[in-house]
Amino acid sequence: MKISIITVTYNAEQVLEKTLLSILQQSNQQFECILVDGESKDGTVSLIQKFEQQIKNQEYPGIGPEQFRWISEPDRGLYDAMNKGINMATGDFVWFMNAGDKIYDRDTVQKIVDLYNIEPECDLIYGQTIMIDEEDREVGERHKIAPQKLTRRSLLKGLVVGHQSILVHKKIAPRFDLSYRITADYDWVIRAVSESHCQGYIDQYLSRFMIAGVSSQKRWMGLKERFAIMREHFGLFQTLLAHFVIALKYPFSKKY
Repeated sequence: MKISIITVTYNAEQVLEKTLLSILQQSNQQFECILVDGESKDGTVSLIQKFEQQIKNQEYPGIGPEQFRWISEPDRGLYDAMNKGINMATGDFVWFMNAGDKIYDRDTVQKIVDLYNIEPECDLIYGQTIMIDEEDREVGERHKIAPQKLTRRSLLKGLVVGHQSILVHKKIAPRFDLSYRITADYDWVIRAVSESHCQGYIDQYLSRFMIAGVSSQKRWMGLKERFAIMREHFGLFQTLLAHFVIALKYPFSKKY
C-alpha cells in the first residue's frame, strides 16, 4: 500500500511547515508527499525547496527524494489544484492534507496501513477529525461526526467526514467539479462513496483540520452550493427534508 498525501498551497508560508512536518515525521513511510502550489507570492516556494533539500540530505530517515514532488504554477483555484494533485499521484490512495492541516499524530499512517493489511478489499478508508485554530490549539471535534458505517445516505446530513480524514483509492477517486467554488469537496465525497465497494473505518482521529474565519458572503454561497449538490444527488424532496432536519438541530450544534 502506498498513500499519495496531497497538499495544496497558496501564500501558505506561515502554516505550511507544520503540515509538512506532520507528514515527514510519520513512523511509517509508505507514502509520497505531493505539493501543488498556485505560484505563491510569499516565501512558500522557498520553504518547499528547504524541505526538498533536507530530504536530499537524508534528514528524514527512510524518505527518499522520489517521495517528495512539487509544482508551482497558476491554477483556477483550490479544487483545480486538488485535481492536479490527483493527476500527479502514483499511490494506491489519495489523501488531502492542505496547508495548515496536520496528520493527527506520527503513527496515523501506520494505523491506516494496519487496517488495509487486514481489509485489503477496502477502496475507501476514513476516520474522525479534530479541529485546531491557527495557533494549533484544539477547539473540538467537527459537529458532524463520521459514522461507523458510511453510506451515500449518510451524506444527506452534510459532509459527515472531512476530506482531511478520508482516503480514496485512486481507481475510484473522482475529479473535483470546478463549477462549485466553495463546497466541491462535499460533491467529491458523495461521488467517492457512491463508487466505493468497501469502506474501512478507523475509530480515531486521522487529521487536525485548521479552521479559519469565513466571510458571510462565502458562507451563503456555500449553503447555496450544498443545496444544489444535494438536489443533484438525492432529489429535491430528500434535500428539502434533510434541510428541515438540519435547521431543527442547528441551534444546538457546534458551528464548526
